Amino acid sequence: MAIPKYDEIQIPALQLLCDGKPRKRIEIEEPLSTHFKLTDSERNQMYDSGNGPIFMDRVQWALSYLNMTGLVSKPKRGLYEINEEGRKILKTPTELKKYIAEKLQQRDPIKKKNSHSKSIQNEQIDLDSTPEEALYASYQGIRKSVYREILDTILSKTPREFEKLVVQLLQRMGYGGEIKNSGQVTQYSNDKGIDGIIREDILGFGRINIQAKRYAIDNKVSREDIQKFVGALAVAQSDKGVFITTSDFTKGAYEYSSSLNSATKIVLINGDKLAEYIYNHNLGMQTERMIEIKKLDSDYWDNMIDDN
Repeated sequence: MAIPKYDEIQIPALQLLCDGKPRKRIEIEEPLSTHFKLTDSERNQMYDSGNGPIFMDRVQWALSYLNMTGLVSKPKRGLYEINEEGRKILKTPTELKKYIAEKLQQRDPIKKKNSHSKSIQNEQIDLDSTPEEALYASYQGIRKSVYREILDTILSKTPREFEKLVVQLLQRMGYGGEIKNSGQVTQYSNDKGIDGIIREDILGFGRINIQAKRYAIDNKVSREDIQKFVGALAVAQSDKGVFITTSDFTKGAYEYSSSLNSATKIVLINGDKLAEYIYNHNLGMQTERMIEIKKLDSDYWDNMIDDN
């Protein structure tokens, strides 16, 4: 079974708390995992961002929204118990999403009154994911937009500039190490199928040869292009090559590359991966904004005496 969205967790969580016994999140998470028939793998599955287990995070946000909107009380820090409002909503569970959206609207005085219904609709859409998931999705969307901009900008430059760029990128990624002038773009004419070279050691015994194709997005690199590059590597007496393009490779190109014997190693980098590397290694990029997300320090607050 797929890991439930956090709004799907809310009704089962309220039903679990119906016995009136205050529970810690972990005491709610365990039976909810059983309720949704999650495997150990699903329960422990992590976010791609590395921001902890998905199910645990969604349970936490489900409880947070139930508490924020007055359906669950917290008699002590870290404990949750259902209240009368929570019991009432269980009689009409289909109204829960609308109820939470309205309560969240009331908590936000900044929103204009005349956009009340529209705001409620937006809140209901947002409830499909936790705020952190929505933030991460937005972040990924921004990245993909910048990737597209990177490729469009590269395509507006000359092929020669693209060759210089990929050499700089491999150096930025750590290839060539501390060797001075480890990267070089070959002569523009009669380059013998090699556009750039990275020297891996001072004496030049280890070399990475580069082929760079500044192609339009829909113009894929063919198997024949890769075969020609392999031939160029043989002439250069090199066994390492990187073929980089702004577009992509055909299925035949990928298959041929993976079928090469261990004596020759060719890495294929398509446009999507190229843009990702440029972004991640800050080549020609600048940071526009830093967002700092904080959470309560449990050790600090737990040392304070609870008001009984």
